[in-house]
Amino acid sequence: GSAWAALALAPPGLRLPAPYRQALLPLPVYLLVAFGCYSLATVGYRLATFNDCEEAAAELQEHISAAREDLRRRGLRF
Repeated sequence: GSAWAALALAPPGLRLPAPYRQALLPLPVYLLVAFGCYSLATVGYRLATFNDCEEAAAELQEHISAAREDLRRRGLRF
């Protein structure tokens, strides 16, 4: 951040050619867009390759049923 600001504000002793300055000014926006694209691609890949855990889902349903039965025995109505 501070290095970009130092180059973008162009201190008196530093003279950047115009093409470099034109590429330097929108650099934070480019980096933010690149990070967003990378994040979106990573999330998409992880979702596409997510493994189904059928055994764990069945076990969780058993725990839920047992908890509901326990609550019914204790007098909770839902």
